[in-house]
Amino acid sequence: MLITISWISLAIAFLCALVIILDELRHPQHMWIMNIVWPATALYLSVFALWGYFRYGRRMARDAMQHNSAMLHNSDTGKRKPQWHQYAISTSHCGAGCTIADIFAESGSFALGLTLFGLSLWASYAVDFAAAWLLGIVFQYFSIKPMKKLSSGEALFAAVKADTLSIVAFQVGMYAWMALTFFVFFPSPHLTPNEPAFWFMMQIAMVLGFATAYPMNVWLVSIGVKEAMG
Repeated sequence: MLITISWISLAIAFLCALVIILDELRHPQHMWIMNIVWPATALYLSVFALWGYFRYGRRMARDAMQHNSAMLHNSDTGKRKPQWHQYAISTSHCGAGCTIADIFAESGSFALGLTLFGLSLWASYAVDFAAAWLLGIVFQYFSIKPMKKLSSGEALFAAVKADTLSIVAFQVGMYAWMALTFFVFFPSPHLTPNEPAFWFMMQIAMVLGFATAYPMNVWLVSIGVKEAMG
């Protein structure tokens, strides 16, 4: 039953990501990095990411920005407090970086048979965090640089400042579920990346990571470290 549920969940998520990619080919995002963020988010938020893309992501498409700019110019929207979906889209940046990094890190760690202190889980934690932090900074860099029109050095510093705490918060939720999966749900034998159930558990872990990173992003936006988007 778990294997069936896992395949269904993974298939729906991949289908959602594919639908987003196909639509982005016709309506590319104004900020090119979002063309990666949206389908990457769908890999774990599935139908919720698909809904979010068509509800809010389409507003950020290149061919919609002129219309959006005109609306903002004729209203006081820019002075309003950011709405929940803007915080969520900001959170999706670190989430997308973490997701892509974790896919490669988990697969690579398994293929190489890496362990730390005798356990594969600790090795996964270390490799996942390093990869997620680096990729998350890259994602944030290509968002902050055009938005704030910063130099490369300024944008890199701002990206590190903006995304480090967000990534840590994301990993807290994700690691907690990974630990439960490893020590409680599947203590022996452990799930491995060549099984669909492993990636289903990782989908849940990333959803929880998004949940723990969201309040951190609300705070980071409120103090001006990150930008609300959408």
